[in-house]
Amino acid sequence: MEKPGHEGVAVTGLGAITPLGGDVTSTWAAMLRGESGVSLIEEDWAEGLPSRIAARMAVDPAGVLGRVTARRLDRCQQAALVAAREAWQGAGSPQVEPERLAVVIGTGVGGVLTTLDQDRLRREAGARRVSPYTVPMLMPNGPAAVVGIELGARGGVHTPVSACASGAEAVAMGLDLIRLGRADVVIAGGAEACVHPLTLAGFAQARALSTNNGDPLRASRPFDAGRDGFVMGEGAAVLVLEREGFAAARGARAHAVLAGAGMTCDAWHITAADADGQARAMRLALSAAGLAPGDVGVVSAHATSTPAGDLTENRSISQALGPGPVVTAIKSMTGHMCGAAGAMGAIAAVLSLREGTVPATRNLTEQDAEVGLDVVTGRPRAGRWGVAVANAFGFGGHNACLAFTAP
Repeated sequence: MEKPGHEGVAVTGLGAITPLGGDVTSTWAAMLRGESGVSLIEEDWAEGLPSRIAARMAVDPAGVLGRVTARRLDRCQQAALVAAREAWQGAGSPQVEPERLAVVIGTGVGGVLTTLDQDRLRREAGARRVSPYTVPMLMPNGPAAVVGIELGARGGVHTPVSACASGAEAVAMGLDLIRLGRADVVIAGGAEACVHPLTLAGFAQARALSTNNGDPLRASRPFDAGRDGFVMGEGAAVLVLEREGFAAARGARAHAVLAGAGMTCDAWHITAADADGQARAMRLALSAAGLAPGDVGVVSAHATSTPAGDLTENRSISQALGPGPVVTAIKSMTGHMCGAAGAMGAIAAVLSLREGTVPATRNLTEQDAEVGLDVVTGRPRAGRWGVAVANAFGFGGHNACLAFTAP
């Protein structure tokens, strides 16, 4: 067993299923084209909701997995398994001792679709009609558990539930597990699937959602002067993390190096964010990575498209990193994937470094006068950067930042 230390952690596998595509390749290509995964909800249940738009997965995960497997899994578990399989295969299916393999997959609410649907079935048809798989399907740790079972991960299976910071916190925990010597390989990320009338109504009542129902493709507008809220999204994003020595010994390709992570809590309001707490998370990530603010070339911003949230992040990035880095806001295309958002933002950061291209922020036609960041807009920005950070913030005051370096 490796002793605790600061050996590098390589990112060797990437997997995703998003509103833009059924895998990482198609999602990234759609991002570079500036496409949107947002559409009008056509089902009757959306009638009467203030916000009738959402960014659903471009590919049905149940169709990918097959009927027999899918019927025993909540939609967020299905998404997690699809993304994990892609990431694992992309990493070359590492031959690792089961006791040295761990899984950390976060979620904001877990199997809420199962919870609500099975409760409706109980009320309408009686208790005996409830599925015997209900509890395993609704558990927040369900996505991590199914991935852990699939890959035989006996080194620990964990589930951070920290609202929209969950996916990023999962990646940070994966870094810790490797650096503490508890694992050689960790599958880390996030999953969410909660497009439902209750969640949409609740967020709408909190005035967090965009109500631009007449123009769904332009509804998610991070940093734009006309933004009016976020668009609910769904999907999963997963990274395979490996101790660098382990990855090198088996000849694995590293997409990037996870060099540091920072996690803080504002501890003052259940929904409002604090720039100081966010900035502290960024500084902690850089400190853990041995980097300076001026080293950062790219920021994959949390940037949900809410009026208050985007301004808070503008302040926090400016405080922690200064005016230097270029900033991208991928939720302009994917919508807000909630518990999966932080992991998807991390993948965008990794690919920006690997490909030398930062996706443009869609729908940014008039940047808010209070936003002083260099936000990429119009077309992708080409360049070579050595460091990228990914931010993720969640209700409850959760702040997470991941720092990646080129391999």
